Amino acid sequence: MSMMTIIILIVVGLILAGGISYLIATRVVSDKTVEKSALHEPGHFIKLGDAKDGLILNIGGVNSGRYLKIGLIVELKPEKKTAQKEGKLPSPEEIKILDTAVYVLRSQKIEDFDPAKQDQLKEVLKNEINTVLGGERVYDIYITNFVLQ
Repeated sequence: MSMMTIIILIVVGLILAGGISYLIATRVVSDKTVEKSALHEPGHFIKLGDAKDGLILNIGGVNSGRYLKIGLIVELKPEKKTAQKEGKLPSPEEIKILDTAVYVLRSQKIEDFDPAKQDQLKEVLKNEINTVLGGERVYDIYITNFVLQ
């Protein structure tokens, strides 16, 4: 075989390997995103705390002087039997969720608010809210604002 034939075979092999790798990678990524979004119907969103500021909490103990300003939105499975709320009072469900979120956030250590641990914090919140509401009611927790001072 000539040197030119060997080079052409190597180039074709690399192109094939790259194409197959790309195909596999895109299939795996698209399957994961489809699984997460297609498995449930659109949820009911509840914004916790003040409409503008979210929640403002003293964390790390009473004398720590550390404050957390966090915007949380909880996505719940829609309930067929839930009546539309009337007036300005939050529903009992919203009150339970808010109480649980405040309790969980105030009981965390300062290290638990590290940006690298954000997914763990969301998982703890999700599990605790599910425990209070009973069953797997929470689809996801979204953090829309996060300031630690």
